[in-house]
Amino acid sequence: MKNIAKRFIADESGATAIEYGMVAAMVGVAIVGIFTQFGSKLKDAFTTLGTGLNTQTTKLGTAN
Repeated sequence: MKNIAKRFIADESGATAIEYGMVAAMVGVAIVGIFTQFGSKLKDAFTTLGTGLNTQTTKLGTAN
């Protein structure tokens, strides 16, 4: 039993997976923070882009 406990304590194979999980969680938090900060600006940019595309599509449709 003492041997099993020593091997369990010395085993570090799960530590890497935990570290990767923590890094992934931090990246996720950063992405959420970025989209929260710039969400309205991104929405405005895509709205402007969509409006411009619709305008150009309408002009192309009426040119025929």
